Amino acid sequence: MRDFIKKALTRRIPVQGRRKQIELEPSTKLVYGMYFAIAALISLTVLEAVHIFVLRSFSSEIFSAITALIGTIIGVLVTAKG
Repeated sequence: MRDFIKKALTRRIPVQGRRKQIELEPSTKLVYGMYFAIAALISLTVLEAVHIFVLRSFSSEIFSAITALIGTIIGVLVTAKG
């Protein structure tokens, strides 16, 4: 489970006429960007939960940031697999 993001972003291309596949690993910048996005998503989710618990109100700004991060993560995963 150490490099689950790297494994998820690795593209496998079948070689014509053989049963082998070529694995194209993602760049380290992309992997670190995904780690940062997931960490930001977790921290914003905790911040939203604390905001609801302490102030008894919902913050639409934090929720829109969470939504944007989820869209970014899903977009990267879909386009990286190509």
